[in-house]
Amino acid sequence: SMQEFDIIVLGTGLKECILSGLMSVSGKKVLHIDRNPYYGGESASISPLEEVYRKFQVPGPAKSLGRGRDWNVDLIPKFLLASGQLVKMLVYTEVTRYLDFKVIEGSYVYKAGKIHKVPSTEAEALSSDLMGMFDKRRFRKLLVFILNFEEGDPRTHQDIDPNRTSMRELFRRFDLGPDIMEFTGHALALYRNDDYLDQPCVQTIRRIKLYTESLARYNCSPYLYPLYGLGELPQGFARLSAVHGGTYILNRGVEDIVLDKGKVVAVKSEGAVFRCKQLICDPSYVPNRVKKVGRVIRVICFLNHPIKNTHDANSCQIIIPQAQVHRKSDIYVCMVSYTHNVSSSGMYVAMVSTTVETNDPEKEPHNLLKTFTPTIFVSRSYDATTHFETECEDIKDMYRRMTGSEFIFGDLRRDCDDDEDED
Repeated sequence: SMQEFDIIVLGTGLKECILSGLMSVSGKKVLHIDRNPYYGGESASISPLEEVYRKFQVPGPAKSLGRGRDWNVDLIPKFLLASGQLVKMLVYTEVTRYLDFKVIEGSYVYKAGKIHKVPSTEAEALSSDLMGMFDKRRFRKLLVFILNFEEGDPRTHQDIDPNRTSMRELFRRFDLGPDIMEFTGHALALYRNDDYLDQPCVQTIRRIKLYTESLARYNCSPYLYPLYGLGELPQGFARLSAVHGGTYILNRGVEDIVLDKGKVVAVKSEGAVFRCKQLICDPSYVPNRVKKVGRVIRVICFLNHPIKNTHDANSCQIIIPQAQVHRKSDIYVCMVSYTHNVSSSGMYVAMVSTTVETNDPEKEPHNLLKTFTPTIFVSRSYDATTHFETECEDIKDMYRRMTGSEFIFGDLRRDCDDDEDED
């Protein structure tokens, strides 16, 4: 007999799991299938370590790396901004009860061949050697302007039209030179290139406000990271979906997506046919419908020491602005360690990622890696940034296209509460 579902989801990547969780909570009957034997798709954390080496078809691992089962290696390195949209989704859906987070110990930026800490307190800003004394005062004026800025209150705009004035003009108005522009745009607003300079400054103001609000929560950095790796995130939303009646089948192939008059009506999987009204899937299930818009190269490095010049941090982010290394886009380094239960005792995992710009991508991050010890190469979709804000916009967009309504955090919370009252 053919089983009927409101929604079928193919692939258990983070976006897919969040959407299936949200749809299950809102009362939809959801079937979730993945061809892999593990959750997470492209955003999985692979364990044990032997499995990572198998995935990339390289011999190893070396004995010095310790017990394989102590490792959970992320395929896509990202941190969560403490006040960002993904954390809000986790809180509103109460998926936080399945996860434990740690604050990343510091954020750094690369300038003139050295790693500098991104100041996270007023005192750090004053003592930072990222900028000179006069620049610090001007930068502080810009920051005060941004922190007091309210989109709906023109009195806080200081005669600037935030939707018309470009960020370049705003920098000029505060008399800030290229060093501060680079630091602000790349280390605080987290842009990957300099296109933002000629766009309305309100976008950059929003990003810096998000960064500073996130930083204000924990003081050492604005980023959070889940114990046992990022693969815990899709699994948390999968549990949410299951609690609300969603069905999950792992390790199951999909032969065909059945169309009727151009509309998806069913999925064929290992001889069975599952009917549906809507389909969500990751790009790998519909390769002929996807356009390649760019490539990301990632390098996974296993280290037995923290990264130099990071005050021996057990976790950190380093941003290498494009201009510092004569590129068109930034290079990101994310490091986590045994303190997050992702590696064996005393070991660290550093991930370098950037947008591919040449025909020889494996050479691109090479000059940087002289300070590390690379072991494995990886790459696939998801952008090169080290946070989830871009993915959340994508999720909200898909939610809107599927349900016809905006994703509003409050509405969902109410639905969850109603369900609990009925139990």
